Amino acid sequence: MPVRDWILSLSPPNRKILGEDIKTVEFGWPVGMPTVKPMGNKLYEVRSSLSDGSDARVLFTIYKNSMVLLHGFRKKTRKTPKRQLDLAKRRMKKFRDERK
Repeated sequence: MPVRDWILSLSPPNRKILGEDIKTVEFGWPVGMPTVKPMGNKLYEVRSSLSDGSDARVLFTIYKNSMVLLHGFRKKTRKTPKRQLDLAKRRMKKFRDERK
């Protein structure tokens, strides 16, 4: 539930923006740029611009035709930080290992 908790910590307008972007991906998959960027190894990011002009990302994978949200964060640098990607990869591995 870390992504859900993170989204709920945002302001209502920003929750709405993220929710709409996630819904676009979930019901329109496959979706490409600028909404979704492939990050490699079955990891993708939902790219959202928030109401204050900042950017947010939700990293996810697809598992049995479902979108699995792994990690969400506000993007403050041009390149997605390695530690954010590593956390999402660890969560993805754990998720997949639990389903074997």
